[in-house]
Amino acid sequence: MGPLSIQEAQACLADLIHRLSPGEEVTLTENGQPVAKLVATCAPPPRPVPKLGTQRGSVLSMDHFDDPLEEFEEYQ
Repeated sequence: MGPLSIQEAQACLADLIHRLSPGEEVTLTENGQPVAKLVATCAPPPRPVPKLGTQRGSVLSMDHFDDPLEEFEEYQ
């Protein structure tokens, strides 16, 4: 939703609040300058539980897992 002036938001505040989706925000302006944000605070729907085993076979080798990283050689 685009920016609204304070006067527009004041005229329909209850309706504006009920129309917002969770996480959606509206910028309130005064004289064309942003002065506040109205953000819907309802928690987003829960993420689906991932299926176990879907990445099976994606790790091809663990031979060098414990080797020091080149980027951190100066810290040793």
